[in-house]
Amino acid sequence: MAGGEPGLKKALNQRQLTMIAMGGVIGAGLFVGSGTVIHDTGPGAFLTYGLSGILIILVMRMLAEMAVADPTTGSFADYARKALGDWAGFSVGWLYWYFWVIVVGFEAVAGAKVLNFWLPDVPTWGLSLVLMLLMMGTNLISVSSFGEFEFWFAGIKVGAIIVFLVCGALFVLGIWPNVSLDFSNLTAHGGFFPKGAFAITAGVVTVIFSMVGAEIATIAAAESDDPERAVAKAANSVITRIAIFFVGSIFLLSVILPWNSPELQASPYVAAFERMGIPYADDVMNAIVLTAVLSCLNSGLYTASRMLFVLAARREAPASMVSVNSRGVPMVAILTSSVVGFLAVIMAAVSPDTVFSFLLNSSGAVILFVYLLIAISQIVLRYRADSSTLKVKMWFFPVLSGITALGIVLVLAQMGMTADVRIQLVLSLLSWAVVIVLFFLNRVRIARLPARVEPAPTGQARRVLVLANQTLEAHELLDELKRIDTTGKATYYVCVPASPVETGTAWTHGALSIRDATVAAAQARLDRTLAALSAHHLDATGSLGDYRPLRALQTAVQEFRPDQILVVTLPVSDSVWQRFEVVDRAGELGVPVSHIEAASLVASG
Repeated sequence: MAGGEPGLKKALNQRQLTMIAMGGVIGAGLFVGSGTVIHDTGPGAFLTYGLSGILIILVMRMLAEMAVADPTTGSFADYARKALGDWAGFSVGWLYWYFWVIVVGFEAVAGAKVLNFWLPDVPTWGLSLVLMLLMMGTNLISVSSFGEFEFWFAGIKVGAIIVFLVCGALFVLGIWPNVSLDFSNLTAHGGFFPKGAFAITAGVVTVIFSMVGAEIATIAAAESDDPERAVAKAANSVITRIAIFFVGSIFLLSVILPWNSPELQASPYVAAFERMGIPYADDVMNAIVLTAVLSCLNSGLYTASRMLFVLAARREAPASMVSVNSRGVPMVAILTSSVVGFLAVIMAAVSPDTVFSFLLNSSGAVILFVYLLIAISQIVLRYRADSSTLKVKMWFFPVLSGITALGIVLVLAQMGMTADVRIQLVLSLLSWAVVIVLFFLNRVRIARLPARVEPAPTGQARRVLVLANQTLEAHELLDELKRIDTTGKATYYVCVPASPVETGTAWTHGALSIRDATVAAAQARLDRTLAALSAHHLDATGSLGDYRPLRALQTAVQEFRPDQILVVTLPVSDSVWQRFEVVDRAGELGVPVSHIEAASLVASG
């Protein structure tokens, strides 16, 4: 990859994005795990889903506020970094990646068990590996292939839920053939709260994990060209999806079947369809569950690899993770995430009760830690901001924000008091502790990098070539131009590589880069910089170059013939260019090179 810069490409169309947003919140947990929740809670289980949904909706609203207020920073890891410091951004990024790679392995095993319904003689581990290879291949081909698969997966899930809602509503209302209006299952078997009202809140610990993933759609919407409208639409759609798909379908299940029915606990939707007299319910629902599993596996691998990509852009993951191929796919990040998934599958076969169980438990509460940091970040950033300028606001701040954070803490406390899941909390805290240790080790590594010796002022530069992008508006740039040209009579040429990382779109969109957004961001920055230099009576022109900085620099040197090159980067801890030695390799062009770090941008961020 020449120049050491990733070239990321536009991939998902609106049709795919819309369906992915609709189906993103529906996982296999709804189809499979909901029966266990009803059995452990009673007919009021839909209230448990409602409470969990409210918590997720509030977290999404907090994200929406931050995304509209700062649309140039794309992920919740960056919001945590701004609000709480680098340790928080590092923690959120790596914890979120770890959560999803473990989910990938778990879903591959779950999908294999579904396939065993039709292929009972094939080993589960073999089917798991096949599913992993299939989804890894889908992600490696291109982002558009991921989007197309996810479009159809999500479409099937959404369609199945809608069919169930329609059929179930007709059944319970007595419009279905040979049935009459009957809601007796809500109270006929020990009452509405057969296990006590406390069971409703206890079930939140289990239910909330089946709703994970809604934040992805909200963040994607927040990063659109019209963030205010898109975020409001995404937030409202999350409310609708949870209210209808989760609360509505669980309510119907509780009405159609007794809460203590063995069939409901085994396979709730199959049992409900069979009660309605629909043939081949088991085959149809197993196919739908398999689709939901593949969807989660597909999107989980995508999300994990893109989080690695962003971490690498922040100098918090190995440099190779930020590289992409000619199709704009971060292959190394995908393969790395896949390897962890493969290892989880192997452990499920070799050591299901020890190593695999440890992996699952050690990620069990991780997503709650991420949500807690999101909530705290919103509270901190809201107090720093001028609330009159916010276009999207958290409802009833600071009361609801505080309640959201407290709610997450209470769910974690509930995990600590529940014997079955206490180990998940303990091991997840251990995972977070490991991440914090890695953060400090990474800081020590960066601090030990050799200091760069800057050239002495020449004071005689006549033709100065500036290579910069995200750092163009740093005040250090103008100071350095005055340093290397004490007479103020030089001619300046500003070269801007249209790189998704250095324009910020890698952090805004992950590896789902939008080429138009990349070019527009670079051009806007260039225009403002040229205007600023002109205001200081400096003779400056410029243009966009190749997305690879060294290729752009070579072309600019050939055309402009400078006698001085100035490379402006972010500090070493944040700079992708410094990771790939762009400054050192610029010196190979035979022109004196100066280098400055735009620390003011990081400080102001």
